[in-house]
Amino acid sequence: MAGFSVSRYAPERSAWAKLTARDSVVRRLDWPLLGSAVALSFVGSLLVWSATRGRDSLTHGDPYYFLFRHALNTGIGLGLMIGTIWLGHRTLRGAVPVLYGISVVLVLAVLTPLGATVNGAHAWILLPGGFSLQPSEFTKITIILGMAMLLAARVDAGDQQHPDHRTVAKALGVAVIPMAIVMLMPDLGSVMVMAVIVLGALLASGASNRWIFGLLGAGTAGAVAVWQLGVLDDYQIARFAAFANPALDPAGVGYNTNQARIAIGSGGLSGTGLFNGSQTTGQFVPEQQTDFVFTVAGEELGFLGAGLIIVLLGVILWRACRIARETTELYGTIVAAGIIAWFAFQSFENIGMTLGIMPVAGLPLPFVSYGGSSMFAVWVAIGLLQSIRVQRPMSA
Repeated sequence: MAGFSVSRYAPERSAWAKLTARDSVVRRLDWPLLGSAVALSFVGSLLVWSATRGRDSLTHGDPYYFLFRHALNTGIGLGLMIGTIWLGHRTLRGAVPVLYGISVVLVLAVLTPLGATVNGAHAWILLPGGFSLQPSEFTKITIILGMAMLLAARVDAGDQQHPDHRTVAKALGVAVIPMAIVMLMPDLGSVMVMAVIVLGALLASGASNRWIFGLLGAGTAGAVAVWQLGVLDDYQIARFAAFANPALDPAGVGYNTNQARIAIGSGGLSGTGLFNGSQTTGQFVPEQQTDFVFTVAGEELGFLGAGLIIVLLGVILWRACRIARETTELYGTIVAAGIIAWFAFQSFENIGMTLGIMPVAGLPLPFVSYGGSSMFAVWVAIGLLQSIRVQRPMSA
């Protein structure tokens, strides 16, 4: 890392400015990464449509209601990705303090009368027109950018080979502030994702292993303290109890997981066919268009269809790892690593909770679950990955 210089990696106006006609942005995009994300969003549209078309209480009598909104969210997400690529991750590096401040203000707003409770989680801000915003989704991005900016500053300038203890402490402070606010909601699922992002960023930065082991110990102690101090809501405690003992209350707190496993198990190898799942059409699985959308794939598309979703997620992680490895600036490496940690853990947690191997934590499946805030955030993340690839030196 000692060979980096400020002039070589200084922020520039946009990715487009440094590229010749022969080596255009389009040619430098990671098309397997983009194609996999688009394919997941398309499959998600079909699954969301199947899960909601017969639920008049949700669709207001319009069977296409969620299909159109999911497609609209995807379209807006693609626009945000293009805008992120156009600006470039290096340009955004200079705007990180402003973006971070906005994200903190938004998560704080959830704790005011502007905040609203949706499905038991007080993590939303209701907007005019029936729309809602979940600020914690965007906070994941600003934590990644903020930590990357601090951890990479002196390394990319050539002053250090690895971030020192003072720099790591500052970076952790950037993450702890929004995490503490989100914990007060309490939105445990988002805090879990943010904690994994922090670990991913530190590992990619080359920080001392003492920080890694220290954080793991602190996280364990913090989890015990949160449990003992009663920070969690009753429904969250009940979810962990049901995970530890699936037979505890199969008709109550364990109902979601039990019905999810029945739906997935009934799909067999090739599934019952799209729109033909008895568990889905019978509306036995709650929140099937959001947190439990994977159950629709398991039942109606079977092992093959559900496996395809996992493969597409794997391609995204593979291409993101390649981008992280090929970039020659630590800032880009940390940003990519934070996104990898985010996507990997959230996907594993979402799919795992439908299979009963992870506790229910209210996390959407990236690109597939219905939800505007989560869709916008993951597409911005794809834009950051593409920008890192587009702006890498020609020799990389």
